[in-house]
Amino acid sequence: MKAGVTRPKQVIGMTDLVDFPDLGLFDVQAKVDTGAYTSSLHCKDVCLVKSGNKVQLSFELIDKTGDETIRYFSDEFSQRMIRNSFGVAEKRYVIKTRITLFGRSIRAEFTLADREQLKNPILLGRKLLRNRFVVDVSVKNLSYEAKAKPRQKATKKVSDLQE
Repeated sequence: MKAGVTRPKQVIGMTDLVDFPDLGLFDVQAKVDTGAYTSSLHCKDVCLVKSGNKVQLSFELIDKTGDETIRYFSDEFSQRMIRNSFGVAEKRYVIKTRITLFGRSIRAEFTLADREQLKNPILLGRKLLRNRFVVDVSVKNLSYEAKAKPRQKATKKVSDLQE
């Protein structure tokens, strides 16, 4: 897209199923939260580990079934103060990774937080939404449904050939 030309904003619902291709996570439940500035990713056991002469961030992401955890390591991370949903400031690690919404790959920052007591493991904040999406709280899973449509059409075509 040319510089200075703005893309029309996509409507996103209150929740959606999102993909994190860099992390190998697909169809993960996410809540859109215009009250949160930064997006957040549910994880456990966040710590720094030494690898040779450099320090890496190590963390575990929970599979959508909740049974299996996957350990990740990142060289690119930062740490900053974030206000949680109760207004309490806490220091959190921040990583950059790609999220796929409506077929678009978006590189975004995600704080790493224990969201086990919360319904949705992913929170999509204003920083990710800004200039890309308009929120309609009366709908959900619009990105997931858009992703599923091409698969449904392809399945129909294959079944038509078999008849």
